[in-house]
Amino acid sequence: MAPRILLARHGQTEWSLSGKHTGRTDIPLLEEGRRGAKLLGERLHRAPWDGLPDVAVRTSPLIRAKETCELAGFGDRAADWDALMEIDYGAYEGMTPAEIKADRPDWLIWRDGVPEGETLAQVTQRVDGVIEEVRAGGRDVLVFAHGHILRSLCARWLGEDLSFGARIRLDPTSLSVLGWAYGAPAIERWNDTGHLG
Repeated sequence: MAPRILLARHGQTEWSLSGKHTGRTDIPLLEEGRRGAKLLGERLHRAPWDGLPDVAVRTSPLIRAKETCELAGFGDRAADWDALMEIDYGAYEGMTPAEIKADRPDWLIWRDGVPEGETLAQVTQRVDGVIEEVRAGGRDVLVFAHGHILRSLCARWLGEDLSFGARIRLDPTSLSVLGWAYGAPAIERWNDTGHLG
C-alpha cells in the first residue's frame, strides 16, 4: 500500500483555548492537553493501531507537539522535523481572529496570509516537501504538529489550494489519517476525538 500520514494535533494550550494564533511561541500544554495526549496514546496502543510498530514518527520541535508525542508514548521513536512547525504568524502572533478583524474585517488567513510572517506560498512549499518525503519513504508516518500546518498538509495532500484548509476544522488532540481511495489521495479519517469522550 502507498504510504499514509497519520496526523495528531497537539493537546490544548492556554493560547489554543483562547483562540490566539500560536505560531512559533513555545507554549506548554495545559493539564487538559496532557490528559488528552495520554488518552490519544492509549488509543493508538490498542487494536487496531497496536502501537503502530512499523510507522515512522515525526514531531514538530515545538514543546506543545513534542510533549503530546511523549505523553502519547511515542517520544522514544520520534524525530524532530522542522517542516512540521506551525505557520509563522508574524505580526499576528498571539492575536485572536477577533482582534485581527477589528482592523481587517474581511481578513481570512487562508486567503490573505499574515504581515511579517510566512507567506501562503512558503507554507505551500513547506507542506509539499513533507508530502513528497512521506510518499517517497515507503511507509506510514505519524506526525505530531499544529492546527494550521496540519490543515495545510491535508489541503495539499488532496491536491487542493491551501485555501481548502479553511473548510476543515481540526481540534486539539485529534487524530486524522490522510490516505488513499481508488488510487487517489483521500481523507480516511478526520478530526477524530473519540478517545477524549
